[in-house]
Amino acid sequence: MLDVLGLDDSEELTYRALVEVPSYDAAELAARLGCHPIEAARSLTALETLGLAARSSGSSDRYVASPPSVALAALAVQREEELRRAQREIESLAEVYRGTDTERSVSDVVDVVRGAHAVGQRFAQLQMSAREEVLGFVKAQIAVVPPEDNKEEDAAVTRGVRYRVLIERSAFNRPGFFAAASDSLNAGEEVRVVQELPMRLLIVDRRIALVPLLSGAGSSIGALIVHSSGMLDALLALFDRVWRDGLPLVLGTNGMVEGPTDGLPDLDARILGLLLAGLTDQAVANQLNLSMRTVQRRVRALMDLVSADTRLQLGFHAARRGWI
Repeated sequence: MLDVLGLDDSEELTYRALVEVPSYDAAELAARLGCHPIEAARSLTALETLGLAARSSGSSDRYVASPPSVALAALAVQREEELRRAQREIESLAEVYRGTDTERSVSDVVDVVRGAHAVGQRFAQLQMSAREEVLGFVKAQIAVVPPEDNKEEDAAVTRGVRYRVLIERSAFNRPGFFAAASDSLNAGEEVRVVQELPMRLLIVDRRIALVPLLSGAGSSIGALIVHSSGMLDALLALFDRVWRDGLPLVLGTNGMVEGPTDGLPDLDARILGLLLAGLTDQAVANQLNLSMRTVQRRVRALMDLVSADTRLQLGFHAARRGWI
């Protein structure tokens, strides 16, 4: 945890060990940490340089820990000042970049990124830079980063960034995908479902886009970074159009699809919500760990409840009763 203050692992372990005892020399510390005395002595010297340790008045070979409330707080203040300087430099460079951005030629509005690692890195960087809104297309086949590994998304949502995501319907055939979508909705994201998406897409603050690309065999991965241009405007228009046509996926605070006020069971509410999002009976069964016969039986029971002869009528009554 102290790496954010500039300590490496050995220095942090050394400081934590010093805090727990009155003093240590290099040999005692080495025995405690299971390392060579030279390594222990190097870590003690580093802590002394950082102001986190001092030599004991009783012996110059022994070290005592500096009070955490003083020494670590001082390092934190130093880091904060470094971050402020870095932020000022970022703003200065961004201003220079904006000046050159308007002078980009046709060939410069798109950058090419090659390799899965580089694409994943840009995917993370763009989300970390988001301030207002992230728009995304999520296809069924995973390209680079699985949804459950997208930690930058969680951090951005926590910062207050708005996420609007369109998901390809067949993505729900993947085990556990519905649970991941539920987590996103509970975090405040807006999710809609469509039959098929034309591409993978990530747009940040309506100013820059990432378009991941896969070869026909899926063995080669790359991406296009699209800057402000007519092409970016086209991608934004495409997102807005598909978003209007998407079916909202709506969940309650406990992870269930929003049910009616007259006591529809949670399981039936979830089944109904997934069906209305366009999933097949089998896909609903897979997501909820049910058999397809159980799904069909409960749908039939809902139809009987509202005296519906078809599922289309069931959808009408669900809307009329406030179930959706």
